[in-house]
Amino acid sequence: MQKTKRAIEVVAALIVRGDRFLACQRPPEKARGLLWEFVGGKVEAGESGPEALVRECREELDVVLSVGEAIMDVTHAYPDLTVHLTLYRSRIAQGEPKLIEHHDFRWITAEEIGNYEFCPADQAFLEEIRRKGLA
Repeated sequence: MQKTKRAIEVVAALIVRGDRFLACQRPPEKARGLLWEFVGGKVEAGESGPEALVRECREELDVVLSVGEAIMDVTHAYPDLTVHLTLYRSRIAQGEPKLIEHHDFRWITAEEIGNYEFCPADQAFLEEIRRKGLA
């Protein structure tokens, strides 16, 4: 009998600027290398989702994030781990994104989503953005 792995709590930011949102490309040496994703990361012990997101964006992009409401969440099983991923509407309160952790980043429109290969766990979020837009 196979053991069910407990999902790792992960948070992600839908950072909107006008009619575009921030998409980040994973480093080539990491799992799911060179796939695109929403910036974010694992929630550490004692952190709330928004606190983790503020910390991750400071570490990965050198920006101060203002975190709004949770938009939606999904659980996705990768071959190596299962994640419970929550997407938060967010905006950059201070600073401009810098490439610290990621290979690349782009501000893209909902219409451009198909031009980028995103991580599988993000697919439900992308469908919601295509359906409802960024507002």
